Amino acid sequence: MRAAAIPSTLGALALALAPAAAAAPPGGDHHRPGRATEAAGVTEAAGVTEAAGVTEAAEDAAAAGIRWGRCPAAEHLPRSVECGTVRVPVDYTRPDDAHLSLTVSRARATGEPGRRLGPLVYNPGGPGGSGMSFPLYPHLGGLWKRLNARYDFIGYAPRGVGRSDPLSCQDPEEFLRGPNRSPAHPSWAFKQTMNERAAAYAAGCAEAQPDRLRHYTTPNNARDLDVLRAALGQRGLSYLGVSYGTYIGSAYATLFPSHVRRLVLDSVVDPSPDSVWYQANLDQNRAFQRRWEDWKTWVARHEDAYRLGSTARQVQESFDAVRTAVDRKPAGGTVGSKELLAAYLVTGYADATWAPYARALSAFREGDPEPLVKVAAPDMAAARSEENGNAVYNAVECQDAPWPRNWLRWDRDNTATAAVAPFNTWDNAWMNLPCAYWHTRPAQPLRVRTDPGELPGVLLVAATRDAATPYEGALETRRRLAGSSLVTERGAGNHGVSGGNPCVDRHIERYLFEGRTPGADAECAARPAPEPGARRAAKPASNTRATR
Repeated sequence: MRAAAIPSTLGALALALAPAAAAAPPGGDHHRPGRATEAAGVTEAAGVTEAAGVTEAAEDAAAAGIRWGRCPAAEHLPRSVECGTVRVPVDYTRPDDAHLSLTVSRARATGEPGRRLGPLVYNPGGPGGSGMSFPLYPHLGGLWKRLNARYDFIGYAPRGVGRSDPLSCQDPEEFLRGPNRSPAHPSWAFKQTMNERAAAYAAGCAEAQPDRLRHYTTPNNARDLDVLRAALGQRGLSYLGVSYGTYIGSAYATLFPSHVRRLVLDSVVDPSPDSVWYQANLDQNRAFQRRWEDWKTWVARHEDAYRLGSTARQVQESFDAVRTAVDRKPAGGTVGSKELLAAYLVTGYADATWAPYARALSAFREGDPEPLVKVAAPDMAAARSEENGNAVYNAVECQDAPWPRNWLRWDRDNTATAAVAPFNTWDNAWMNLPCAYWHTRPAQPLRVRTDPGELPGVLLVAATRDAATPYEGALETRRRLAGSSLVTERGAGNHGVSGGNPCVDRHIERYLFEGRTPGADAECAARPAPEPGARRAAKPASNTRATR
């Protein structure tokens, strides 16, 4: 599933308020040389290494700079935000051939000129997420406002995302349209259907970008980041990556250690070659199950507010009853069990969703479907963006590393995982299944690692019960990036820790302002559990009511 961040544990929500026919299923690490210029390129075409291609592209970008101006209407950004573009090669082994333009946004630093620290580049996750709204984060106050006093906030859309040479593999409305079913125990016929759909989606990606598809990768995202650094006129990059953005940051640290100035990695992806990406998704399923149990336990503790059950098991029974009900009669005509599960996955990302989603489930069981429809119905106005994000997600993950091509392997592994983590395992499998039919040859994963002294201090931030990027990823990254420091939010599961925990924020602020890390480790207590809030009065019962 997409490891998309929810900054400030719902900051993004606050600003807005993750081959062939499919008749049948389909039947080692890069060595990292010591010097950054060698590490930046491991393949070669027409006599040009990727390292040389990055150097050439960065020199061109430094000379051109960025022409900042008013943002296009399509970005939906206010006049206070400036926009521009940065030109990068499609293929870094052919830097003089085809190019694409990355869209970039900026909010200038607001503090005294003498105290400003230059640009801070942000990536929110994905793959497939856009950071173009980052200049709006200061409106959330707190850490973001303080950082913007001294840093220009730089957002951007990675290659393939938004207006940065957008990738699309399917008609967006067809992709998002509901209702759809998601059986808890899929039959062999249902699995065959999902294989057919996955193969068709992979074929659509290949047809959409026959020449460029293989260049949507994490290493290329890191190379693009270095070109952006040069276009901003900086010798060193200050970067804050969240979720998948941490994997880009880890790749950048590996490829360009001498170009790192400040590097904050929040909610950290495990960069182990044997984890990227097939095993990572299986591990993620178990982590989401753990967080789902956390939510159900919290809901049960507030039985008087929600009446969904006084134990986690009873809450699950209530949810299952709603799941059955919406497949029998879709809520609002568009919400089936697939849409229901996709909506409630957000409870694994942020505690701030726990109360409103419990209220929506409670209201549905009392005869009022409107709150559930509000949180779960497909937003067809966002269909293009949703399908674009999914397309880039698949393009990057399917090409970063090999995936099993034999459906029996998928079926065996996901059946075993679903036995202990039933909440999201099969839906996650369907999301990733195009990788079994992908039309390009995948790479071996980049070997993320730096030697002692190669990097300045790097700050890692993670929560121990994070579902989207399990905590083990932060521990592994700390081992691989020599000299990095880990700040742990103990006993918490919010994905995207920065901007939400004052203790964590103090470490981030000290690091970004002064370059000081807390040493090898620091710990912060979890934030308080959310309050249930006022119980919503139910409307008169209707035929949508489910029984427990």
